[in-house]
Amino acid sequence: MNSLESPRIVLASSSPRRQELLKLLQVPFEIKVSGADETYDPGWEPGTIVEALAARKARSVSDKLGKVDQVIIGSDTLVVCEGQVLGKPLDREDAFHMLKLLAGNRHEVYTGVACLQQITGSLSVRHRVTSVNMKPLDDARIERYIETGEPDDKAGAYAIQGLGAAFIDSIEGCYFNVVGLPLSLLADMLASYGIEV
Repeated sequence: MNSLESPRIVLASSSPRRQELLKLLQVPFEIKVSGADETYDPGWEPGTIVEALAARKARSVSDKLGKVDQVIIGSDTLVVCEGQVLGKPLDREDAFHMLKLLAGNRHEVYTGVACLQQITGSLSVRHRVTSVNMKPLDDARIERYIETGEPDDKAGAYAIQGLGAAFIDSIEGCYFNVVGLPLSLLADMLASYGIEV
């Protein structure tokens, strides 16, 4: 197969961050935005949520494509702090409340990854968790950060790979998981489909 004409991997995501991370694995891929419904049962555990949404995104893209030998990657990230599940902020006020909760606290970042082999329908789904400690932040600093626009489309309203890095004291676990795609986990999952990185 000519990898330039027919990539073996499809990333079911419009996230520039996930696209940049997947490029690090140096495997050819194309992008298909899933548009999948991202609602979930509020009673679900965080790991269940990210795995279910990652699988839903992969299946949504699979439904749009023919039965060819490709592996579709779906992924979803959320933040959990003091029992509250935080996705992307609805607006800047929501971003402020999220950052107030996270400031000076430890939180967990969950990312689910789904790999769906179209031609067989084989689906594998896993997730990873990273603990993050954020510095205390005063209201003025939070407001300045929100004004940059960086929190707008980020789970937990911050980007560890951007200006938000200045707020992070330490992490325990996979850094790439916090950005939105745990590469070591993904590499293991792709290997099970014969894709070596």
